[in-house]
Amino acid sequence: MGGSAMSIMLDDSEDQDSHIQCYDNDFYVAIMDEDLGRIDSISKKHGSNFIIKSRGAVQVIQTGPSILPLHLAACYRRVKSIKSLLSAGADPELRDNYGRNALHLAIISWPCIQNALPKSSSRFQAVVNSMQLRSEACLRILCDHGVDVNAEVKSQRHETALHLAVHYAALPAIHILASYGVEINAVDSAGMTALHMASGTLCRDIITSLIRLQADVHAVVTSSGNTPLHVAVMAATTRSTRTLDADTSCISELVKQGAVVDAVNKAGRTALQEACSWANEEMVDLLLRHGADVNRLTAAGESCLYLFLDHTANVRNGSLLAKLLGLTAPLTFYNRDWRLPYALRQPQFSKQRHQLLSMTQQPRSLQDTCRNHIYLMDSGGKSEELRRILPKRVYDFVFSCWETKHITFMTEDANTFNTGNFFGNPLPRPQYIAST
Repeated sequence: MGGSAMSIMLDDSEDQDSHIQCYDNDFYVAIMDEDLGRIDSISKKHGSNFIIKSRGAVQVIQTGPSILPLHLAACYRRVKSIKSLLSAGADPELRDNYGRNALHLAIISWPCIQNALPKSSSRFQAVVNSMQLRSEACLRILCDHGVDVNAEVKSQRHETALHLAVHYAALPAIHILASYGVEINAVDSAGMTALHMASGTLCRDIITSLIRLQADVHAVVTSSGNTPLHVAVMAATTRSTRTLDADTSCISELVKQGAVVDAVNKAGRTALQEACSWANEEMVDLLLRHGADVNRLTAAGESCLYLFLDHTANVRNGSLLAKLLGLTAPLTFYNRDWRLPYALRQPQFSKQRHQLLSMTQQPRSLQDTCRNHIYLMDSGGKSEELRRILPKRVYDFVFSCWETKHITFMTEDANTFNTGNFFGNPLPRPQYIAST
């Protein structure tokens, strides 16, 4: 990787101690090979805070061809090299061109254990375990040396090391940082705590660990007012790949740890209202089981049913529509300004609008009232208990038989919907025939 001769260049416009550039691969090789004698020799001659600017094809994963010695050792988990460089006076607080110090780079380079193959060979698993142990050792050495565990990346996001640990799913790093006094509820420039970030990635292990480390489950994002529960529900609702069990377990964990299920954000919306707006029936059912109030109104006087019907794409979900029609009490389709939801204002939905509005003039049957009451008793996951108590016919009626009273938005011939998009702007689609 190059000869042993070194050429040193000084940048006259900057501090010479931190901008000596080594245009050779010798120091690079010494650090990567953990050649402590060579590291000590070069450090004594030139110090340990100069930039290694390698020649040829040498590239460092996280930084490119130029890097500080300590950053190189942190990126590649060279434990012995880190100890040697720190002993020689390397400054762990020095930043790279992206505003990151050695601590940040050690976390960014964390091995991605969660993507390891489930049936990997014992040899492969041993390699992965070794990488993680070395990453943990590097992090502890830097913390023992006094690096600021709460230092932010000097970038637009201002993430702390804890935010990075969550982003890179480095659970052991979270516990190590906590043991050295990291601020668990520190926020980035968007006002998000590490728990908000973990909720957005729907990682239950990290969510649970952060809460046990006193992360504030009630903290709100500065700009939106979203709690971790809001963030988790919207992440589960909007992401393209569904892993329902994992999503629901994260949300249930937040509620179990004290998240207020009916907390509102700056838009005046609860997590349930957000789930209804996106027509995610699984999330709606889950939040209802945890006691969310389906009849709570937003600041604009919008019900869950209103928010559902405010996006024409949602009308394809007849099951959720029927459930919201059945549970909403009193049944109304107007907001506080006496404005109908977007879908019901469309001329092609005039027949459905007439049918739905006529329902508000009809008294609800005793059977439906009892069914709704029993359904909403399912708070806290009592459905299995109710399954044992209730006759099967009654149980199926309560939890399975939701009907739209012969109201449908589907074409008779193509099984398609005139849906528009999620933001209320109609898309150019062919009109369909309304059917009863």
